[in-house]
Amino acid sequence: MLEGRPWEGSSTVSSGWAHALGETALTILLPEADPLIREDFPAHVSVLFPFLHQDRIDASVRDRLGELLRGHEPFDLTFAEFGRYPGVLYLDPWPAGPVRALTKSVVAAWPECAPYRGIFGEDGLRPHLTLANSLGPEATADAYDALEAELAPLLPLTCTIRHVSLVTWDGTAFRETERFTLGV
Repeated sequence: MLEGRPWEGSSTVSSGWAHALGETALTILLPEADPLIREDFPAHVSVLFPFLHQDRIDASVRDRLGELLRGHEPFDLTFAEFGRYPGVLYLDPWPAGPVRALTKSVVAAWPECAPYRGIFGEDGLRPHLTLANSLGPEATADAYDALEAELAPLLPLTCTIRHVSLVTWDGTAFRETERFTLGV
C-alpha cells in the first residue's frame, strides 16, 4: 500500500456516499490543492468512481489498466472557476477534456463500471475538484460565497498530472493502493 494521506472520514456521513469494504476508485490526487479543501479528504479529481471491487483487481487488470493509462500523455489542469452542485462547492478543471478521455477509456475497457453508479446519467458528473460538501444540500449561498471570497486569492492553481491513483476503501478511509503513470 502506498503511503499518503488517507481519505479519513470520507464515509457516508461526510460525503453522502455509502462505501463497501474493498470498493475502489480511480482518481487524480492533487496535493498542491490540499490547502483549498475544507473537508477531511485530500484534493482530487475523480476519473472513475466506483471502479472494480479490490477482489477483482488482479495482475491482468493491473496490466491492462497500466497499458491503457500509459496511452494518455501527462497534462496540466488549471483551477480558476468555482462551481456549485446542491450542497457542493467545487472548482472546474481546465481543460476537462483529458480527464473525460481517461474516464471514457476506462469505462470502454470495463463497461460494468458506470461513473457514479449511473446516478448522474451515462457520463456521470463533469470533472470537478470538490472544495466543500459537508454542509449538505441545505448549504446557504452566503456560506459558499464567503468560502469563494476566502479561496479566490489562491487561484488560479495549475497542476501537472502525471499519474492516476487507485484508491481502496478499507472500512474507515480510502487509501492510495497503486499509482499508474501516464504516457510512455
